[in-house]
Amino acid sequence: MRVLLAVNPNSRRGRRFGEAVREELRRLGIEAVVHHDDAPIDAIVAAGGDGTFVRQIARALHMKVPMGLIPLGTFNDLARTLGVPQDVAGACAVIAGGRTRAVDVACVNNAFYVNEASIGISSRIARLQTPENKQRFGALAILATAFAALRVWRPFHAEIAFDGRRERVRAVQLTVANSHRFGGVISVESAAIDDGRLDLYAVDIDTFGQALAVLGAILTGRAGPAAGLRTYRAASFEVSTHRPHRITADGEPAGKTPARFELLPQALRIFVP
Repeated sequence: MRVLLAVNPNSRRGRRFGEAVREELRRLGIEAVVHHDDAPIDAIVAAGGDGTFVRQIARALHMKVPMGLIPLGTFNDLARTLGVPQDVAGACAVIAGGRTRAVDVACVNNAFYVNEASIGISSRIARLQTPENKQRFGALAILATAFAALRVWRPFHAEIAFDGRRERVRAVQLTVANSHRFGGVISVESAAIDDGRLDLYAVDIDTFGQALAVLGAILTGRAGPAAGLRTYRAASFEVSTHRPHRITADGEPAGKTPARFELLPQALRIFVP
C-alpha cells in the first residue's frame, strides 16, 4: 500500500510523533510519502486532529481513495466515534488491516466536515485560539479561550429552512452536527455519522440555570427539548441571520451566513478497526 501522509506541523504531537508515524507505517509494509507525485496513491492518511483530517477530505473525494486517521489532536472526536486507537501503533495497525467504513460528509460554504459546524460561541472560541497557545497548553488553551468567549456572548436571531419548513430562533449557539460525537465531551445517542441526517441544535440561554439544563441535556445524550435547547433533524438546512455570522467547521473557518448545510451520504471511506 502507498499512502499520502499529511501531518499537522502546528501540532505539538504532530511534530513529536510525525516521524514515528512514518516509521510505524513502513514497518507494517506501507509506503508513506508527503508529496503527491505521478505514482498511484492508495489512501490518504491524516496525522493530527480533526482539522488536519477535514483539510484532506476534498483531495480524498477527488482521488476516490479512502482515508486513514492517526489521532494526534486535542479531542480526536472522529477517532473516538470510529473506535480508532489513540496510540500511533494501534492507529497504524488499523490502516494496515484495510477495513473501511463509509461515512457521511457534511458541507457548508464549500467546506467539508465530519463532526460539526457552529455559529456563535464555539465559533468564537475557535477563532480566539492560536496555534502557539494550543501547542503550549493543549486543552487548557481551549478552556481559557472558552471563558474569554463566554464573557462577551451575545444572542442572535436566525431563520432556519428545512423540509419545506421555516423556523425562527434566538440563539447564542447554533451547531449543525453530522456525527453523534462532537465538542470533545458531547455524545447524542440517537444520531450517527452514517444515518443520512444532520442534527441542528439551537442554544438560547440567559441564566446560569438554563446553561446547566442545556449542558445536562447534551451531556446525557438526550436530543429532546430542554429549556433553552431546540433540536431539528434533516438532510440539509439553510441558515440566514440579520447580519453575517462566522462559521467554523470542525474548528476550521467556513465562511459566513447565510449558508446551506448539506450532506454527501456515505461519500467517504475511512479505515476502521
